[in-house]
Amino acid sequence: MFRPSWIEIDRAAIAHNIIEIKKRIPQALMAVVKANAYGHGAVEVANIALANGATMLGVALLEEAIELRDAGITAPILVMEAQFPEYAGVAAEHDVTLSVFSADWLREAKAYVTERPLTVHVKVDTGMGRLGLRTRAELDALLDAADDRFDVEGVYTHFATADEPDSPLYYEQQKRFSQLIDGLIPRFRYIHTSNSAGAIRMAGEDVPYNLVRVGIALYGLYPSSEMASSYAFLKPAFTLKSRLMQVKTLEAGQTVSYGATYTTTADEWIGTVPVGYADGWIRKASGFEVDVAGVRCPIVGRVCMDRFMIRLPHEFPVGTVVTLIGGPVAIDELATHLGTINYEVVCQLTSRLPRRYV
Repeated sequence: MFRPSWIEIDRAAIAHNIIEIKKRIPQALMAVVKANAYGHGAVEVANIALANGATMLGVALLEEAIELRDAGITAPILVMEAQFPEYAGVAAEHDVTLSVFSADWLREAKAYVTERPLTVHVKVDTGMGRLGLRTRAELDALLDAADDRFDVEGVYTHFATADEPDSPLYYEQQKRFSQLIDGLIPRFRYIHTSNSAGAIRMAGEDVPYNLVRVGIALYGLYPSSEMASSYAFLKPAFTLKSRLMQVKTLEAGQTVSYGATYTTTADEWIGTVPVGYADGWIRKASGFEVDVAGVRCPIVGRVCMDRFMIRLPHEFPVGTVVTLIGGPVAIDELATHLGTINYEVVCQLTSRLPRRYV
């Protein structure tokens, strides 16, 4: 690794989070490792999760599932995004489970499932308004269309507002799901709902689900600020660091970066940090404070493609570590500054930033 900017992933923190979540839920755990495990590294996180109590993996793309298979992972993998029927045989060949929500899809997919049966989970839309069937008639038609080329192993839904403690939609979605699968529970090996927020909320509830899907909490991040107290046991696993590449004095009246949006008001120490929007450190981060040897230092001027500048209180040696996320710089603080959520922050940081596992 040549560049002096990197992401550190704490293996022990991920293991801790999975173990603590498992203590609190009676159901089996699906570790969601889509989007390169929310930027943490899919293969590495999948192995940690499976070694610490997860029994299934969830991804968004068939390509993501095949990456895990190619890495030697044999645990069940569910692809939660829709796939075209012509790829059903590819999924079956790699022993990958697909999400389905249409009898027509099964009928079209039959032509491509020839060597071995395809395992599928039925996706139900109870209030998200995106993928999923919505009526019992649709579900019955799908089950009728399944022949011995398909193993209809599971059925599931996803909560829209589980991270909002006072939202009635969370309970309404549970009700809709229960009504839709009424009388069919013995038909499925896995009945699952949830996300990180819902997993903990359901811990004390009497529900007929035997599997829960957990994503963001695996990585030590809160599903929402409202859920922080319920997830106080989490340990963040993600830290983004770099090093000062240049430190210099600019006299009063000098401008910094594109557009000359920042002008020094006195002699100021300016440090250059080699991380930019090509790494996913977007221009909205201008004005945010990063940590330099225990000192908070503001980003001045616009973030560039490959670097940004910070105002230092005094001279620091070139090579001094700068912490952009983690430790004294909470990721939720950055997310608030950017007007987004922690999910988006970790997912948008690109592969230009090498991952180090510690």
